[in-house]
Amino acid sequence: MVSDGPVLTITDAELGELRTRLAGTRWPAPWPVTGWSAGTEPGELRRLAAYWASGYDWRAHEAAINALPHHFADIGGTPVHYLRFDGETPDALPIVLTNGWPSSFLELTGFARRLATPSEHGGSAADAFTVIVPSLPGFAFSPQRPSLTDPLQTHDLWHLLMHEELGFARYAAHGGDLGAGITSRLAEAHPDALVGIHLMAVAAPAGYDEESLTPPERAHLGSVATWSAKEGAYQHQQSTRPVTLAYGLADSPAGLLAWMVEKYRAWSDCGGDLSSRFSDDFLLTQASLYWFTNTISTSFRPYYEYGEQLTRRVERVDVPTAVALFPADLTQPPRSWAERTYNVTRYTTMPRGGHFAAHEEPELLARDVTEFFRPLR
Repeated sequence: MVSDGPVLTITDAELGELRTRLAGTRWPAPWPVTGWSAGTEPGELRRLAAYWASGYDWRAHEAAINALPHHFADIGGTPVHYLRFDGETPDALPIVLTNGWPSSFLELTGFARRLATPSEHGGSAADAFTVIVPSLPGFAFSPQRPSLTDPLQTHDLWHLLMHEELGFARYAAHGGDLGAGITSRLAEAHPDALVGIHLMAVAAPAGYDEESLTPPERAHLGSVATWSAKEGAYQHQQSTRPVTLAYGLADSPAGLLAWMVEKYRAWSDCGGDLSSRFSDDFLLTQASLYWFTNTISTSFRPYYEYGEQLTRRVERVDVPTAVALFPADLTQPPRSWAERTYNVTRYTTMPRGGHFAAHEEPELLARDVTEFFRPLR
């Protein structure tokens, strides 16, 4: 079903409440540390919060969001929101793009347009995709799944959306972060429908003999352990006590912004300078989307479900798989590590970019996706 009206209708009262909350933020007592070493830098957060409260033009961004090609589908009793960008040629290859956290469908729109209309970006119309960008359950306009034990996991919803609702006999898929896991499970569960998958992260092998590890694989596992110890507190909290965290972030827009902005800085190829990769308006629109839809709490569900072993583990993916690694992303698994789980036919190490590559480096990402799927069409 095509949206027959605006998907966002934020009232003046709701907008006013946000601004009042921001203006009335109770800031924590300062610490004797500088910069970002103990968390979000106070001066940067205060600057962004002040702009959010008084200078940021939400109405302009609300109008831009409402102008996107929104659609809604009922998949097995679960409502799913998605964007559809039709390819510029009749035989465009369908592809489903899945974002991670703390992202949203909005982060993928520029990338999606590049894939749908490559001739407008220096490419060939023959490489066009028809691009589907769903909102993950519990993110933005897709409500969370009815229960923790709902038999239809997100990858099942995506297949039913692509195959049954939209009628694509075979299609492609791309994902990073949470989206990489969903895309992997999609390909494992429905190999006959997937022409291939393109990933920015890979699942760890279901099992392996430690004696078989190569030196690069050992180094990778060491770097993952180091990253988890230094940067993984958010993941542990969202996996174990997400509701406790959600009370604060759902109540305080400054707290929500701090939680998100820290990740945009730490996980991107910004060299410590947020403005080199993200405009203030981009960051605040992402935060506003979470705030006005009240979905920061439900966006933690995938972490909790995985931690509680409610999510299907990836064991073996046999469809053709491309792995694209951006240097500032969370991990850099060697090809041999990915090949323990996937049928890797393309492995690319990018010259720049990070966790939010669809926004940071859409041209590099679109080129890699296009080149991988070209012979698979």
